[in-house]
Amino acid sequence: MKKIISSITIIAIFTVLIFSGKTYAVSLDTIDVQLSKTKVAPGEEVSLNINFGQNLGAYTFDVSYDNNLFDYVSADGGTANNTGDKIRVVFFDSTGGTNPRTNMSVKFKAKSDITTSNPTELAVTGNGLSNADASITFDDITTPIVKNLTVEPNYVDYTLKLEPTGPIVKEKENPMTLIYSSPMGRYYEHARLVAEATTPAGATVQLLATDNANLEHDIIQSGWGDPQGYKIGGKDVSQVLQTRAVFSNLGDYTITLKLIDRDNSDQVIAEKSVQFKVSNNTQITTPPTDTQKPEETNKEQTTNKKTPTKLPKTGINIYVPIGIVLFLLIGAYVYFNKK
Repeated sequence: MKKIISSITIIAIFTVLIFSGKTYAVSLDTIDVQLSKTKVAPGEEVSLNINFGQNLGAYTFDVSYDNNLFDYVSADGGTANNTGDKIRVVFFDSTGGTNPRTNMSVKFKAKSDITTSNPTELAVTGNGLSNADASITFDDITTPIVKNLTVEPNYVDYTLKLEPTGPIVKEKENPMTLIYSSPMGRYYEHARLVAEATTPAGATVQLLATDNANLEHDIIQSGWGDPQGYKIGGKDVSQVLQTRAVFSNLGDYTITLKLIDRDNSDQVIAEKSVQFKVSNNTQITTPPTDTQKPEETNKEQTTNKKTPTKLPKTGINIYVPIGIVLFLLIGAYVYFNKK
């Protein structure tokens, strides 16, 4: 019995001596992973930063990414290798603990040709982790640390226009051009164009458009297109509809256009109100192009008057009395010569 106890004691002592210089299976609970931004526009860069919370003398970290959305740019904190959809960063302090690291980072750039909104993630795993002097080895990080972000263009709000192409006459179909557009429109799977109107008492208004099946729609009453909506979005979005507005009476009308999202309880994407005045005057009046002030115009007109080149005749012609005197003298001369 004593021999057994002695043997166990000796084995225990040797075990302690062997493993006294190193501790195993310690979790690195101080690690913190952060992104420099969570929304990235095409062509912009984003950094993933890993703070260890303590000095590490050795580590290997893998950062997985979607190479359809990102290009790898650079890494800080070790030797980096790009495998196509994963960046592996390896570090080992060859000084034996005098030059450890407390953090590392990897930088990516979103591809410039992206035109849609793309939620994605960067995932971090690690192995071969040890403290500065390698006296402590940390558990591998096998469950990925995931950071979510979105690659999304800088969307521009949609604009709506409704413009008449001629004079507005009551009880006639008045041609109007309806446009909604955006140089970079946000994507919607089920958008729809609708309209509302305010009219004078007892009056009505229609906003008519004809679809590709030659069916006529009153946009104010039933909207435009498929009742469930249609897909819009992307670069240089523009839809032009040739419509006709019919106003029943004279007076002031307002037509309000709305672009709505059917997938989000008909939330308004864009809205525009246009006012129309229907009167007896059916002529289109064009404002004068002369922008001069009235007093400047009068002054110019006065200045531009021509100065007469000949003075007007006034008073009696001097040759008339001279002629009369000469005639009398000649008559007297003839009279006295006859005598």
